Amino acid sequence: ANAATAWDMATPYPEQNFHTQNILMFAKEIEQETGGQIKIKVHSNASLLKMPDIKRGVQTGQAALGEILLSAYGNEDPFFQLDGIPFVSTGYDTAKIVWDKTKQFIDARFKKQGMTVLYAVSWPGQGIYTKTPMASVADFKGLKFRTYNPATARLAELMGSVPTTIQAAEVPQAFATGVVSAMITSAITGVDSQSWDFAKYFYDVGALNNKNLVFINAKVFDALDKKTKDIILTASAKAEKRGWEMSAKAHESSLKTLAEKGMKVEKPNEMFYGELKAIGERMIQEWLDKAGPDGKAFWESYHKK
Repeated sequence: ANAATAWDMATPYPEQNFHTQNILMFAKEIEQETGGQIKIKVHSNASLLKMPDIKRGVQTGQAALGEILLSAYGNEDPFFQLDGIPFVSTGYDTAKIVWDKTKQFIDARFKKQGMTVLYAVSWPGQGIYTKTPMASVADFKGLKFRTYNPATARLAELMGSVPTTIQAAEVPQAFATGVVSAMITSAITGVDSQSWDFAKYFYDVGALNNKNLVFINAKVFDALDKKTKDIILTASAKAEKRGWEMSAKAHESSLKTLAEKGMKVEKPNEMFYGELKAIGERMIQEWLDKAGPDGKAFWESYHKK
């Protein structure tokens, strides 16, 4: 293969987002290490494929590589949904354990569909954005709540809100036009969408660590020689380690930005936190009911930690 190979990579988040920045470094490293034999063109901000189409796009070879928010595909498989459930993980340490213990199950499911998982990076813990102060779950009754996957939709439902699915890029518009008036997402997405223009409060719940998954079409990967495969796997391992570090940094600086822009950044009061935790426990039970023996095996091993 003397002619350079060009690969398209479909990603859902804006260029300045740390996930995309990490992917650009990953792509550059592969290009350098292969002596320019493999060039990866990164199509950020859903410009090649929208998030719901990325996995299928890589499966069918429309793009060689892709990145998704794994829990956005929660309806396909309980293991894709897991990290979107509140309080399964309450920080990077537990998020890492969840990834280590579910990786084999996720790998197997992707492999079956003709894709090879390369790496995963956690988002920071999520918080709740609102226009008015909130003291308990009761304050959310009847509110239109922006959701982005099946788990956040169920959370909104159990909070008595009206779940409304809005892609990240459309959040400001949705708030401005009254389509939604509350959401749960990271501080980073809050900065990406300039949430201070439409929300006043950020409750730093730290309730869930969603992961983004990066994967490659298996036919494309399997056709490579061992040396090239190793270059890609090494770059993937580096990107995973670097990505988690970037995530923590981006979280800290985003919290600062929200506060500087005049938002009230606070922890939920004890009662409110307790109510959210109880909802989380109910959702974990519901998850276990449909996750079968694999789910049970994961949960038992996770609680041994």
